[in-house]
Amino acid sequence: MSGILDLLNSDLGKQIIGGISQETNQPADKTASVVTMAMPILLGAMKRNASNEGGAANLMNALNSKHDGSILDNLGGFFGGGVNEDVKQDGLGILGHVLGGSQNNAVHALSQKSGLDTNSVMQILQVAAPILLGYLGKQKQQKNVNSESGIGDLLGGLMGGGDHQPKQQSMIESLLDGNNDGSVIDDIAGMVLGGGNTKKGGLGGILGGFFGK
Repeated sequence: MSGILDLLNSDLGKQIIGGISQETNQPADKTASVVTMAMPILLGAMKRNASNEGGAANLMNALNSKHDGSILDNLGGFFGGGVNEDVKQDGLGILGHVLGGSQNNAVHALSQKSGLDTNSVMQILQVAAPILLGYLGKQKQQKNVNSESGIGDLLGGLMGGGDHQPKQQSMIESLLDGNNDGSVIDDIAGMVLGGGNTKKGGLGGILGGFFGK
């Protein structure tokens, strides 16, 4: 079972989805859909960035300082009274850094697949991005990852996919590079969250499980 599935299926995951839904005034099911689809894409983009020395060093620095996981220790305070504007700006910065020139491709595909407009998708992602980095920071601490080479392994482990991982990473990169539309997202999310079997249930099955349906 992948780390991201662990997170999304936990009480903490449901609190995150509920908080983002309330903050962005979007339905909980569509918020969950965007977050569920976006997590593997963002992790895959980070894994691509961390494959070069500078990218790995930048990510390690972020996880050792601002994004050490403490954000997850008080989500009630994080969402209470509305998410701080500084956090949202930080989220935009994270997305710009992680996705780079591929941001529009990813947002468009998520919009196409979720049925939300691109502005709504961006609002969800900019709140979700600092939480995802915080989760990554906490996992880094728990697994004692202290080397730049280890950060790629950590990202791969959180994405799951097992033997499918190289194909999964290739699909994510093709999506980021604009060679595929939203249809590829089912396969990416299925590999991460559904064990690779997307033909029968697809994202509907994944989200049905998430909401206990």
